[in-house]
Amino acid sequence: MDNRLASHILIALIIGLVFGGVVQAFAAPDGFLQTVVITNTFGTGGTLFVAMIKLVVMPLIFISIVNAVCTLEDIGQFGRLGVLTFGLYLVNTVVAIVAAIFVASLWRPGLGADLGLADPSVTLSLEEPPSLLAMVVNIVPVNPFQAFAEGDILQILFMALITGVAIKKLDKPDSVRASNAFAVANNVMMKLVTMVMSLAPWGVFFLTAKLAATLDMNSILSVLSYVGTALLVILFWLFVFYPLVVFLTTGRNPLDFIRKTREQMIFALSTASSNATIPVTLRTLTDKLNVSSRIAGFSVPLGATMNMSGAAIYMVVACIFVADAYGLTLNRVELIDLGFTALLLAIATGGIPGGAIVTIGVLLNTLGLPLEAMGIIIAVDRILDPACTVVNVTGDTVVCTIVSHRITL
Repeated sequence: MDNRLASHILIALIIGLVFGGVVQAFAAPDGFLQTVVITNTFGTGGTLFVAMIKLVVMPLIFISIVNAVCTLEDIGQFGRLGVLTFGLYLVNTVVAIVAAIFVASLWRPGLGADLGLADPSVTLSLEEPPSLLAMVVNIVPVNPFQAFAEGDILQILFMALITGVAIKKLDKPDSVRASNAFAVANNVMMKLVTMVMSLAPWGVFFLTAKLAATLDMNSILSVLSYVGTALLVILFWLFVFYPLVVFLTTGRNPLDFIRKTREQMIFALSTASSNATIPVTLRTLTDKLNVSSRIAGFSVPLGATMNMSGAAIYMVVACIFVADAYGLTLNRVELIDLGFTALLLAIATGGIPGGAIVTIGVLLNTLGLPLEAMGIIIAVDRILDPACTVVNVTGDTVVCTIVSHRITL
């Protein structure tokens, strides 16, 4: 069933791109196909599908983590799990930033670019990089209901962990009853995810058809070097770096790893949302890569928040592109500042479509680069943001696979 679903999603992706491309090439911008079929029908269908996925994400995270803690015989196991997972996510993002700086500095993607004008509809919700101390303090929610409403995964993760620990500390009869209740709730959530995922081929078709029908190809062609540089690093990370790391650390066949994660990659490419891809990532890890549900249930929500290697690559290449386009050369100290700030902003980037746009603006502002360049960054975001999301979620799978090989829960 899973193999058929992955194949159906891939077919839907291809058909959607072809259909959308034909519509853009031959249909009038205000004609029936663009307005009624693409914008109204496909746009609504894609939005509904993503909304259904988001519906299950937050309760799935909370219930799966509580259930994972309740099934532990030794609470101390989560200490080792947390340290190793956090460390690998951090290393992955740092290495991605270094690689992006190296490739972009060597390729110089901004030379001769046509930047156009800034988009006046875009405003920065941040004016400076986030503080590490503030990020730590913000993990503890003041209002638990607000955390669920706003989709703050770190806060939900914290609440789930302390709830699970509290259940383990109850008297045995109460602890067993509460643990069984969360085990049943977890089964319900996984069944709900399976039901929603059965609609994935239609959702992917709607999303990709709309994307292909509305892409601004002129803007993309004018900065093809920038787009190509970012995609070069992204493709290397996906199909060379990640499989090689998995092989060296776990002995898994790189081609087999790519094959087993293809459904996850396609889904992330279609939704451009790390958060929306969480259910698919969990299924990939537990059903195809044989990772413990305890490890996956803890590591994947954490990765959806802080493991943003794709967003880091995107931000770094974008800033070096802007500097080159304006004839500015970043020296060694400025590149170090760029890398460190990109690391903080990558952790703060929301796992939603277009989440990196605001943080790129903050990064440009921090480095003193012209914000007018945001116009072209936004114009090509719709092609780069989904690709970065694939890197983000695949990185979650890589880290979980390595952790599962090192720790047995």
